[in-house]
Amino acid sequence: MSYELIDCTGVILAGGENKRMPVPKAFIKVNGERIIDKNLELMKKLFKEVFIVTNQPEAYFYLRATMLGDIYNIRGPMTGIFTSLVNSAYPWIFVTACDMPFINYKLIRYMSLKRNNYKAVVPVFRRNIEPLFAFYSKSLCHDMEKALISGETGIQDFLRNKKVRYIRQGEIKGIDPEGKSFINLNTPEDVKTHLSPEGINTCKILPGRRLQEIRR
Repeated sequence: MSYELIDCTGVILAGGENKRMPVPKAFIKVNGERIIDKNLELMKKLFKEVFIVTNQPEAYFYLRATMLGDIYNIRGPMTGIFTSLVNSAYPWIFVTACDMPFINYKLIRYMSLKRNNYKAVVPVFRRNIEPLFAFYSKSLCHDMEKALISGETGIQDFLRNKKVRYIRQGEIKGIDPEGKSFINLNTPEDVKTHLSPEGINTCKILPGRRLQEIRR
C-alpha cells in the first residue's frame, strides 16, 4: 500500500474528561459511522504510522490501532502531542482530535506542502488558531518537554515564539469553505448544531452505560 505522506505520523488525540457529553465523543456517529472509526480510516490512507493517544485504551482495542498513553500525568492536549512526537518514527506528526467529525483530507495534504523550514503548520480560521488540526516537527520535542515540566501547558502560548506557518482563512476557504474541519463536539448542543438526528440520538446514552454497550 502506498501512503500520501511518508515522513509523518498521524495522531488522533482521544483524551479529555468528557464531562459535558453523556457518551464518549469518539463514538458519536456521523452518517452511521463513529467519528473515531471514520477518522482512523482517513488517517491510515495518509500515514503509514498512526497513533491513538488515550488513557482509556480498553475503549479502543476493537480498532486494532497503535495506542499511546501520556508520558507525563499532565492535563491538556500538549501532553498528547509531546507523547506522539517522542514515539513517532518520522520527523513530523499530524494531530487531530477524536471529536472532530469533518476533517478534510485535501486540507491535510495542502498543509503538508507548507512545512518546509517551519516547525509547525497550524490553521487560523475566523481568527481562531486551530492547534488540534496541525503539523508538528519532532524538533519541538525538547522545548515542549521543558514547557510541560514548567507547567506551561497551553499549546497556543507554546507556539507563540516558534517558527510556525499559519494557514490563513483565504487559503482554507479554497478547500474547506465553511471550516468544517475545525468543528469539534464538546456538548450535546454542539451535536444538535452540526449533526443529523442520528448523531443526536447517539448522544442520548446515559452516563452509566458501559463502553462495551456504546460500541455495539
